[in-house]
Amino acid sequence: MDSFRKPKITQLSFLLVLGTLSFMLSDCASSRRAKTRERQISEVIQTARSYTGTPYKWGGTTRSGIDCSALTSHAYETIHVNLARTADAQALQGEKVKLGELRPGDLVFFATGKKKRVITHVGIVTVVKGKGDVKFIHASTSLGVVETNLYSDYFFTRFRGARRMVN
Repeated sequence: MDSFRKPKITQLSFLLVLGTLSFMLSDCASSRRAKTRERQISEVIQTARSYTGTPYKWGGTTRSGIDCSALTSHAYETIHVNLARTADAQALQGEKVKLGELRPGDLVFFATGKKKRVITHVGIVTVVKGKGDVKFIHASTSLGVVETNLYSDYFFTRFRGARRMVN
C-alpha cells in the first residue's frame, strides 16, 4: 500500500512557474543590457575626456586639433558606433531624448550660428546631477575640449535637442 501520492501539476500552476522563470530570466537579461550600456557609455566618456585640452580646429580630427563632431565620432568609435561627420547629420541619428530625461552618453545639439534652427555644435553628456546641473564635453572654439554646464546662459539658450545612440 503506497500512501505517498505525487502532487498533480495543473496547467495553471505550470504556466505560473513558467511565467515566473521567464520574468526572472528577462530581468537578468535587461540587467545585463543595462550593465553593458553603462560600460559602453563609460568608455565613450573616458575617450572624450582623454581629449581634454586639445585645441579646437575647424574640420580637425586629431589630437593636435579637433572639432566638436570629430570628438563625438572618435568617442563613439571606441564602442563601434559610427556617427556622421557633422553635428547637423549626427542630430538625425539615434533616438530623440527630452531635456529632462538626459543620461550620460547622450549627444546634445546646439545652434551657435546666426541661424537659430541650424545645428552647428554637439557635445556628449558626462554628468547628470539633476535639473540645472548637467555637464557635457565638447570642443569649444575658444577653449578647446572642455566640460561645460548645459544650463550655462550661453548653451542653454542655444540648446536644440538631444539624441541617445546606445539604449
